[in-house]
Amino acid sequence: MAINLEDYQELLDSLSPALQESLHSAWHEATKVFSARGLDNYLKGAAALKTLGKGDDLIATWIDHAPLVAKEIGEDVVPDLVQTALELASKTSGAVIELVLSTAPTAANRLGDEVLFRAYLQFLNTLLSQAPRGVRPMLENLEKLFSQLTLGGLRRWALWGAHAHRTNYPEQGNYFSLQSKESLAMLQKERKGTLFIDVQRRINMYLRALWARDFFMKPTSGDFETREGYRPYVEGYFIHLPDAYDDQSVGETKLPGLEMYRAAAAHSAAHIVYTRDPISAESLNPFQMAVISVIEDARVETLAVRKFPGLKHLWAQLHTIESGQGKSVGDYLNRLARALLDDNYQDNDPWIAQGRVLFKQAAESLDTNQVSWDIGVQLAHEFMAKRIAFNPRSDLLTAPYRDDNRYFWEFEEFDFEKAMSAGYEAPKQVRKHVSLMEFANEIDVENAGDDAEEIWVLGTELFPYEDMGKSFNELEGKEPISEPYHYSEWDYQIQLERPAWATVLEKRSKIGDLQLINDITSQHKRTIGRLKFLLDALQPQGVTRIRKLEDGDEVDVNAAIRAMIDIRMGQQPDPRIMMRSVRKIRDISVMVLLDLSESTNEKVSGQDYSVLDLQRQATVLLADAIHKIGDPFAIHGFCSDGRHNVEYSRFKDFDQPYNEVPKSRLAGMSGQLSTRMGAAIRHAGHYLKLQKSAKKLLLVITDGEPADVDVRDPQYLRYDTKKAVEEMARSGVTTFCMSLDPRADQYVSRIFGAKNYMVVDHVERLPEKLPLLYAGLTR
Repeated sequence: MAINLEDYQELLDSLSPALQESLHSAWHEATKVFSARGLDNYLKGAAALKTLGKGDDLIATWIDHAPLVAKEIGEDVVPDLVQTALELASKTSGAVIELVLSTAPTAANRLGDEVLFRAYLQFLNTLLSQAPRGVRPMLENLEKLFSQLTLGGLRRWALWGAHAHRTNYPEQGNYFSLQSKESLAMLQKERKGTLFIDVQRRINMYLRALWARDFFMKPTSGDFETREGYRPYVEGYFIHLPDAYDDQSVGETKLPGLEMYRAAAAHSAAHIVYTRDPISAESLNPFQMAVISVIEDARVETLAVRKFPGLKHLWAQLHTIESGQGKSVGDYLNRLARALLDDNYQDNDPWIAQGRVLFKQAAESLDTNQVSWDIGVQLAHEFMAKRIAFNPRSDLLTAPYRDDNRYFWEFEEFDFEKAMSAGYEAPKQVRKHVSLMEFANEIDVENAGDDAEEIWVLGTELFPYEDMGKSFNELEGKEPISEPYHYSEWDYQIQLERPAWATVLEKRSKIGDLQLINDITSQHKRTIGRLKFLLDALQPQGVTRIRKLEDGDEVDVNAAIRAMIDIRMGQQPDPRIMMRSVRKIRDISVMVLLDLSESTNEKVSGQDYSVLDLQRQATVLLADAIHKIGDPFAIHGFCSDGRHNVEYSRFKDFDQPYNEVPKSRLAGMSGQLSTRMGAAIRHAGHYLKLQKSAKKLLLVITDGEPADVDVRDPQYLRYDTKKAVEEMARSGVTTFCMSLDPRADQYVSRIFGAKNYMVVDHVERLPEKLPLLYAGLTR
């Protein structure tokens, strides 16, 4: 579909004659770089900027420079550019927005990637909120800055100046205009050796000269937050290289950044050229995959060196590990990588020697990566004799030019339709409730096991003659698993929610010894006695009469008589002779949410009982207190093993009486796994929202901060939990945290709020403090 400028006559009529002439002049060039959809976005962008009322110069700048941005990195970023301009309109002047648009082609050219360009636009928005007077001078020097800095370097340089001169506006202007010594010093500190954008054309020519074909390359900003760049990688047939390489020290010499780019690009290109089929990771463990990766790297490099012998010296000089250096698995992998590439490298380790022999024997069959699989599996098996533990996070290859090998691994995706056709998913097990007579008269199927399609369940527990400790209901079939509950999670780095990211699975609580709960009650008789008077005061008093009111529902006879006496005696009577009857009731529902992670099994310092034992004691005392007052309450617990398995246990529900059943479940609770708190809070809130009480309280008891096995960033789950608490507040649920971590002050106030937490420094006092805390929260 072609787009003609005349189709937008309404837009043209709204523009001044000068802008119309400018748009007609730029239209021919715009049609060369924009598709029909892109032209539509281009014109709509001009119309949107017109509504800002910032003058014709801003629109003219958009008309002239938007096609240049599209020419550099594609038309998909043009809507993001105009959106950023609209967002900045409420924060700065039209002149600064005009400068953002006029320098956008420079940023697009220097960054060379639409993902990085979007990150640059986000950075501008951040900087404008922190140092508004520094944006203009920085943009005026943008070309000079980008000639020396990566996007990450520019961000750190700018934010350092924004924080250092937050209120000193003259110094802020000097810093961002590169006139202060601090500015130049920080510029030198963040400066990188060689920028990708400066050598991209040369690297393209280099690869084309080797293999007589084009390779597509993109920069990645691995140092946007830190100074460490990503490793190169190949994805979607694009070679992704770091946006900058520092000069590399090789012995006593320095290898220029350009040579680093040549080594990295040639290695990635060798994977693309010599990898015919992906390698299946099925049935392989992480260590086997790591060894196979080393062999596969050596295979493609050997094939490349056979054709271009000069590559051998380029790659070999970047392998710096020596024979006998280090005893970790990573050291052995790096020594093997060097041994397979460098014939002059001497290593007396038998495992390294075996790897060399196997690789040399397969020299004539390197055209297929099956060789890598066979040698890698064999070497991984032989390495087990060394009895050294493998850590996938730390045992990595140190050669800086090698990619992360994601290109040649094939992971089988789960296909639901194929699984169903193959009978992978077993039929759901139905639990049918029957009467005792039906149960007794039915013929017992002796060979029925956990795969039985129908399990008969009695309405009441029936125990077999043999003293097995379990009823028929518990013995028959699999334990029923709840339907999964999916909850979103907040990712603070992208400032967006990940929909249906965490899965909560409700698990049946184990039954423990009821005597344990009775012993707790006997042990804390003193505490129960001290709480008696406090709890009596919290109990509802029924109907209460409020007297001495000027306006009420009925006359207070005693007050009226006193007023008449005063009148007869010639005194001024008290006009407050009315009263009102008020029904005093407690309208609150309480959920106690227990952290049941592995750390609760640790012993309390200097004691022979665990944190879990204290939690159980405190929960029992609190449950007795709430039960005495009469408030509806529930006791639930949680732990997690990654985002797909947040285990949730319901020891007592709101509509369930507090009797032997929930007490036995409390006796059987145990600690395991990790603490994905945000998902558990959302699930607890799901049950609290079903209550009709005017006030809802969620009391979280934990011994540590949110954490899980699949999350490395400690801030991620903290921010997600904070978001979950905010969601509960919007739903009318008050969330309070009692933390047993003495270091919790560092993070718990930011999660739950300054007045919504308590840190118990002496954990052994938890059973005494918890009921008192509840009394204070619900007074």
